[in-house]
Amino acid sequence: MEILVINGPNINMLGIREPEIYGNFTMGDIEVELIEYASQFEGVHLEFFQSNSEGEIVSKIQEAIGEKDGIIINPAAYTHTSVAILDAIKAVKIPTVEVHLSNPETREEFRKTSFITSACIGKVAGFKQDSYKMALFGLYNYLKNE
Repeated sequence: MEILVINGPNINMLGIREPEIYGNFTMGDIEVELIEYASQFEGVHLEFFQSNSEGEIVSKIQEAIGEKDGIIINPAAYTHTSVAILDAIKAVKIPTVEVHLSNPETREEFRKTSFITSACIGKVAGFKQDSYKMALFGLYNYLKNE
């Protein structure tokens, strides 16, 4: 089972950026924890990708056709602005789970709107780095039962 984990803009700044909201862990910490967590699921392979560029994220989603069984995406700020990422997820028809470290529903008003959610099979938010583990758990079970 091939899973693509995509992180959007500023996720590479975790550990520095607003630790009161996102915590002190880094993107590398998330990757290490998720690889360790994934080891309990037979046959799961993770590929990680991070970009601050909307176009690169869209291209990576498109490249997943025929290569990946599922996608976990933290679109970060593009959550609230990117029709292009929404359209890419819809186009590839790969089961996708949206992830957020914080809970956008409890933050600024503009963060309460996600352009991405409607193309996803599920959404996990507010559990910091554990949001990724929850997303993987749900996606794995979804794909096993598909």
